Amino acid sequence: MGSSNIGGQAVMEGIMMRHKDKYAIGVRRPDKEIEVKVEDYKSVFGRLKIMKKPIFRGVASFVDSLVIGTKCLMYSAEIVGDEEDEAELKKRENMTQEEREKLETKESRQMKLLLNITVAVSIVLSVGLFMMLPYVLASGLKKVGASEIIVTIAESFVKIALFMGYMLLISRMKDIQRTFMYHGAEHKCINCVEHGLPLTVENVMKSSRQHKRCGTSFLLLVMLVSIVMHFVFIFVPAFWMRLAGRLLMVPLISGVSFELIQWAGRSDSKLACMLSKPGLALQKLSTKEPTEDMAQVAIAAVEAVFDWRAYLKEEFGVSAEEEKA
Repeated sequence: MGSSNIGGQAVMEGIMMRHKDKYAIGVRRPDKEIEVKVEDYKSVFGRLKIMKKPIFRGVASFVDSLVIGTKCLMYSAEIVGDEEDEAELKKRENMTQEEREKLETKESRQMKLLLNITVAVSIVLSVGLFMMLPYVLASGLKKVGASEIIVTIAESFVKIALFMGYMLLISRMKDIQRTFMYHGAEHKCINCVEHGLPLTVENVMKSSRQHKRCGTSFLLLVMLVSIVMHFVFIFVPAFWMRLAGRLLMVPLISGVSFELIQWAGRSDSKLACMLSKPGLALQKLSTKEPTEDMAQVAIAAVEAVFDWRAYLKEEFGVSAEEEKA
């Protein structure tokens, strides 16, 4: 299997697909038509060379994924709920060109502010809930004379329990289940191409909904890597230093996890397959079998940023003819 380097994310009633310096958002509108928007991919860190180095690039990828992912979610929510009332439409029609431009500028600034706040809150909550809280809770064992090693082991169990509990909880939410179906369509679409099959609805639907480079697998890997790396703090004397150390280690953990999942995604070795198994198993929660119309959205998003026919010819020697979905 040849890696296509396509990445994606499920959004509300749609899918974002990214390849190299472009990403596309495909969304099923309320009128059932598919709307596709293509934008340039720009890293939050600009062209800093150090952010393209191993470990650092993992940090950059994580932050960029949060920013772009949140932006795409907000866009999809806007499209899905794009049913402005007649009064609002009439109000805009009666505006001058200058007034409309001022309003659009104001809305753009508000959207950027909301985006920044959302990303910041997401980072704080995720780090606090999955990196800091488990240790604070496990530290309660100190009251019954537990050693730092026992506390760190207990922290590991608390961390996994919180993560799995979170996954189980959101997987039962009705609205999230549809998003997980689109998540399945995203994986199926990428697997279809990477296994040398023409990108048709039929081929997508029979492809696997599990993928080694999935974000769910990445998050689980972050949990596992943090468990291993946090054992270095058993030698640190003060509680506040151990807590602060866990916070400071977050970029390193995300960077190491990124390198591991990228390697596993490129390799078919037994070690890579073994490393990928827990994440693939967890994807049974975070992905659901999609419908054919969801596969159509995924295909539209891929085709907007990726020449899959050229890829099939180069990687597999397959000349893919146009096929009707």
